[in-house]
Amino acid sequence: MSSTEILSPLGPQDPREAAGYSLLARIGEGGMGTVYLSHTRGGQPVALKVIRREYGQDADFRRRFEQEVQAARRVQGYHLVPVVDHDTSGELPWLASAFIPGIPLHDALAAYGPLPLPAAFQLIGCAARALTAIHAAGVIHRDLKPSNILLGSGGPYVIDFGIARAADATQLTQSGGLIGTPQYMSPEHALGEQVGPATDVFSLGLIAAVAATGRHPYGDGGAITIAAQIANTAHRPPQLASYDDELRILLERCLAADPADRIGAAELAEWCERAAGRPLAQFDGWLPQPLATEIARRERSAQNPPPPVAPQAPAAPPTAPPPPATGYGYPQAPGTQPPQTGPHTFNLAPQPTAPAPKPRGRARLVLIAAALVIAVGAGAGAAVWVLGKNDDKGGGDDAKKPDRQTSAPSGTDKKPDSDDPVADPTEDPTAPPVDTKYTLVFENKPMTLRTPSSSLDTTYIDLDAPKVDPTASMDSEEADFRAGYQELTFEHPMGKASGATPKQCREGAEQNPFRETLSGDAINRSGQIVKGDRLCMVTGEGNLAMWTITGVEAPSDPDYLPDLKGSVTLWKPAG
Repeated sequence: MSSTEILSPLGPQDPREAAGYSLLARIGEGGMGTVYLSHTRGGQPVALKVIRREYGQDADFRRRFEQEVQAARRVQGYHLVPVVDHDTSGELPWLASAFIPGIPLHDALAAYGPLPLPAAFQLIGCAARALTAIHAAGVIHRDLKPSNILLGSGGPYVIDFGIARAADATQLTQSGGLIGTPQYMSPEHALGEQVGPATDVFSLGLIAAVAATGRHPYGDGGAITIAAQIANTAHRPPQLASYDDELRILLERCLAADPADRIGAAELAEWCERAAGRPLAQFDGWLPQPLATEIARRERSAQNPPPPVAPQAPAAPPTAPPPPATGYGYPQAPGTQPPQTGPHTFNLAPQPTAPAPKPRGRARLVLIAAALVIAVGAGAGAAVWVLGKNDDKGGGDDAKKPDRQTSAPSGTDKKPDSDDPVADPTEDPTAPPVDTKYTLVFENKPMTLRTPSSSLDTTYIDLDAPKVDPTASMDSEEADFRAGYQELTFEHPMGKASGATPKQCREGAEQNPFRETLSGDAINRSGQIVKGDRLCMVTGEGNLAMWTITGVEAPSDPDYLPDLKGSVTLWKPAG
């Protein structure tokens, strides 16, 4: 291997400085952005990721990116790659993480084969400690796999526990798909059910089998075939008899079909330390010599980044999009640099930008029989995995629901001035005329909105039903507003009414609306929503909805949304 597989020289099109960081070399480039080697003022090497412009101009991505960065910065512990700096409010969002010049477990297994059993136990034990810290911060990894575990001389590191999913989730809303890697999902994840800490433990059990033997417990079929078998594990558990006795015990504890039956991450770390026969924190000679030698070579290479390439004519545009990045310290594929006119400096200071168009329509994930149809016959199980196509209807739908002026980008402290543009609800062409008369459709139907369980979950709310969908399978055209774990986002203006009549309700929606997003902090600390409030909205179907709040249950973290209990009354235009 050559040093260019670790660090690539800065090309003529690359900046030499970004947000006060001097850029030394390219670490890699992927679907989310370009990663550069730099150093903090104290000399710590960092991987500075500059987000692609198309993401930076997407309001939904910015919100998710801010949430994921904040979640990642809460996570502190061993065997994690920490985020040390970031800016989500500028023209081009960016983040800086500690740089580990290691080798991904996936690449190590492909090049050097399975690990000795003691090394595999130490690896899994350290990863379990990382999961303990991640879960303690209220974060679920959801995409733990060999390429997201980095092997270094100081032990293994769990990476990408949230940041890349901001981009993945944005793509999910636009083109359909499922966040995660099918062959390393848990049964509940594959079935589209609620996930929790036990989900990551199941994935770690699968990694343990592959790291120690090179064999996946569910066979060597394609990714979707394996995912179907995982989803059916309650009826057809994996055959573990061929594994070493100690390893089999670990796999049985991690791969239980019921999440409640799985070992906890902290207990798993202790178990692995005993099985490894050495302290988890002792890394002298923990890996086979050829693999340790390669890691040492990468570390030496990272200390001497290659000099920049002299300016030259811009390269032709790549014929294919760059491959997705799989972690920090990864090589960049040749020919993936976007053409530029020459060296420059990124302006990453906050800039006023035009609101990005929101994707119309919700790409739906359909998993038959609660995500999978299980057909068992002739002594064999089978499953069908169906991914729904994008529900966009084209220009016709876009014309029906034009974009509104968005609020300031998430992550800024800017307060609205008198000259700030604010959405005018009376200009919404889908709203009925102001003097519309209404007739009652239903009254005081119970509706409770609970805080999503993780930073990537989204709950969709249709006030016309009323319906609360925590599975995010609802078409976004049906949703009147949605809830992340830290904020409410309104598709139509919603405001407080002074009374319970239709006239007072509509006046509240139109004359006293919230801004487009309302944070958990604003609700919990500033009392933006309290018991007794009547929240009103003209829905996407032109009806008038009033959600009367009967209870606000504070969350454990005041930045999270509280549980909001209430009842909905709906009127429709008369005539």
